[in-house]
Amino acid sequence: MSAHKQNATPRREFLKSTAGAAAGLALAGLAIPRVHAAEANTIRLALIGCGGRGTGAVANAMSAGGLVLGDDGGTQRTPGSAAGGPIQLVAMADLRPDRLDQSHRALTKLLGERIDAPPERRFLGFDAYRQAIDCLGPGDVAMLTTHAAFRAPHLEYAVEKGVNVFMEKDFASDPGGVKRIIRAGEAAEKKNLKIAAGLMCRHSASRQALIQRMRDGALGDIQLIRAYRMDPGYGMGPFPRGENELLWQLSPGHPYQFMWSSGGIFIELMIHQIDECFWIKDSWPVSAHGVGGRFAGSTDCSQNLDSYSIEYTFDDGTKALVTGRYIPNCYNDFATFVHGTKCAAQFSGNVHQPTCRIFKDQNLDPSNVTWKSEKEQVNPWQAEWDVLLSAIRQDRPHNEARRAALANLGAIMGRAAVHMGTLITWDQVMASDFQFCANVDQLTATSPAPVQADAQGRYPAPVPGQWVEI
Repeated sequence: MSAHKQNATPRREFLKSTAGAAAGLALAGLAIPRVHAAEANTIRLALIGCGGRGTGAVANAMSAGGLVLGDDGGTQRTPGSAAGGPIQLVAMADLRPDRLDQSHRALTKLLGERIDAPPERRFLGFDAYRQAIDCLGPGDVAMLTTHAAFRAPHLEYAVEKGVNVFMEKDFASDPGGVKRIIRAGEAAEKKNLKIAAGLMCRHSASRQALIQRMRDGALGDIQLIRAYRMDPGYGMGPFPRGENELLWQLSPGHPYQFMWSSGGIFIELMIHQIDECFWIKDSWPVSAHGVGGRFAGSTDCSQNLDSYSIEYTFDDGTKALVTGRYIPNCYNDFATFVHGTKCAAQFSGNVHQPTCRIFKDQNLDPSNVTWKSEKEQVNPWQAEWDVLLSAIRQDRPHNEARRAALANLGAIMGRAAVHMGTLITWDQVMASDFQFCANVDQLTATSPAPVQADAQGRYPAPVPGQWVEI
């Protein structure tokens, strides 16, 4: 698979080196304007979850133009146009003081007075999200960037307080969480609140152009979609006895290893491409079945499998095949392909690059391309924020909660088919109220972990035919 170099830089990567990002600003020639909280049209942000993903999202929100900080491939907006206008981060919340402080230092270095979150507006603990959201008012934005288990209670509180929301994926670990997201989204719509959901590929201009061509019949009838994400893996060592097990499970890098906290590595990695499948078909699947497992000799102590292969069926009988594999020293792939009765197309490429092109027939060789998208001027991580801020400033409807929640439910459906070893239908997941952690709203630092390690420090992994999550 070949892919042209794109200007899209995933947010999780952009702040790996504060010095590097600052140097990128200089190279881009991007001037950060001075913003004062007293300006009447300032949109204020509260960041809940101060890891790399949340910190990078702040930079997207703050951007004066359609570019990620440290990248010179975007376009510049004029002040006051569309999404333009003053923005300020006024509150932050996290479980860990080191993450909160690191994020605050990095953002302050990059964005100066746009960061106005003094110690009294930097909150710690499981209820810190409430204190941060309480710092906001009408027209402001709560940024929900913690892990999926906490998305629903955080969204519900933001809607209750009457503030707009940007929420990162994943949105729920289980069907019960999905239903809470849907209900909160409905409540937000009644209040004319705006909700943006972090399935950024929907905001890719290249993908939108290819979708339009497919809707116009360029590929004929869609027969098959193939999506892959295969990389070296994410195994976890045993739980070290003597630590707070709940906080250990929520420490950096660990939440993806547990079903209750994040939904597991498969959904964390594949939700974008699963959503692409649903977007291409403009439909939700009617059923899913699949297989998965671990390679012989695996020492992984997490709850994840290292291989997932799922076949989704849509109501017209067509299929989407979704494959995830996380094993070292194997062939890797990261792309989505579409096959129609006339010809085939590539819908996305490595690390979500907008490698969008149509081939003359079913041969996917680069020499066989008959159309390819123009280079994107605004990458989708930025574009999703442009849309949200434009909707807020111009008071246009914008609520992605239901679509995002149902995409998440489709991913849960495929995961459950593999974990349970059975065919799962859309009607089954829509009817399910299953939760991995029913008391997630009441967790504190002294709560027992929702899943416990055995004597060897290993956690229970799904056993098909015995496991239940629907």
